[in-house]
Amino acid sequence: MQTPIARTAYVRVALLCAIPLMLGAPAEHPPQSLQDRITTVAETFQRTQRIPGLAVGVIRGGKPIYARGFGVQRLGTDRGVSERTIFHMASVTKTFVATGIAQLVVDGKIDLNAPVSRYLPGFAMRDQRFRSITVRQLLNHTSGMPDVTDYRWDHPEYDAAALGRYVAGLRDSTLIADPGSKFQYSNIAFELLAYVIATTTGQDFESYVQTRILHPLAMGHSTLLMTDVDSSELAWGHQLQRDSMRPTAAYPYNRPHAGSSTLHSDVHDMLRWAQANLQHGDLDGGRILPADAYAWLWAPTRDITPVMRGLYQQYHLDFAYDSCAIALAWFICSRQGHRLVWHDGDDRGFETSLVLEPNDDAAVVVMANADGVNLGRLALQLVDLVNAKPNT
Repeated sequence: MQTPIARTAYVRVALLCAIPLMLGAPAEHPPQSLQDRITTVAETFQRTQRIPGLAVGVIRGGKPIYARGFGVQRLGTDRGVSERTIFHMASVTKTFVATGIAQLVVDGKIDLNAPVSRYLPGFAMRDQRFRSITVRQLLNHTSGMPDVTDYRWDHPEYDAAALGRYVAGLRDSTLIADPGSKFQYSNIAFELLAYVIATTTGQDFESYVQTRILHPLAMGHSTLLMTDVDSSELAWGHQLQRDSMRPTAAYPYNRPHAGSSTLHSDVHDMLRWAQANLQHGDLDGGRILPADAYAWLWAPTRDITPVMRGLYQQYHLDFAYDSCAIALAWFICSRQGHRLVWHDGDDRGFETSLVLEPNDDAAVVVMANADGVNLGRLALQLVDLVNAKPNT
């Protein structure tokens, strides 16, 4: 399951000051720049977690201040990771789905409280409770939909009709809870939302995101279609096998799962995505949402602190937040007096994390071509660096 769980480490040495040495005075350590500290933390995390390739981006004061790659795109090659290396973004894709739905709400084409069957008349399940599932419940993981058990990465489909076939294949499925009764993370819910976008607009989902989100934001290195990616720029996934990281046999791409998983992007473009959201839908004149839409897009819909705490315990991790709620796709958490709006991603061979601090005009994005490395921990460590007082 692509459960978003956030995951810690810190600083290094600085240069010796030359003049005091010449004068015979005790050597002093001048304060490191924030960029140097970010580099130290990222390099340490990459080394200790044995990550083949890592990309890191940071926004402070509303502007990108850091974008860098570390390591290699694939073990056994010398092709290094740069800020333009493309990573499989996994569940960070869901934030684009939420924006697409929000655009259609603003356009008057979708009602969040309407049953999803209004927009997908051919959608059916064996469990008749499906008839009461609303668009909002799909977005905030309270629909009662089950989760994906097999993404069939080893048997990918590439044609535009794949998503429709997948939705039709849900007819024998049952719900795991009454719609609206509980929070239960579901990737299937976002495949349905992608199909809602496609059927409402008459475009395939990937084309809609390209024309209404990626193009206006000048995210020219991003796509939902793996077939559009230049293989020389693509990071390959890795997994820990027999105590060593090894490339995965299959790449995690299958077009029916575009709504939950298939965004491909680089750290430069993801910083533009972060900026656009920090600026409430506008970047360099490319507006994707009216500013007031964020009042309901990021509005907490349900407190999930106990659920998140339980997930942390399940994975033997310290709970990283004071409280957490689910909004529309985005997670809204409080940590050390700061409001975080975030989403993680985790698929075979990849982990990603995007953390926004709207009240602080800051953001962090990290991508790794390995799974099982607890990348959310690095993201929060970098958030702490950004929030630290200068020279502390």
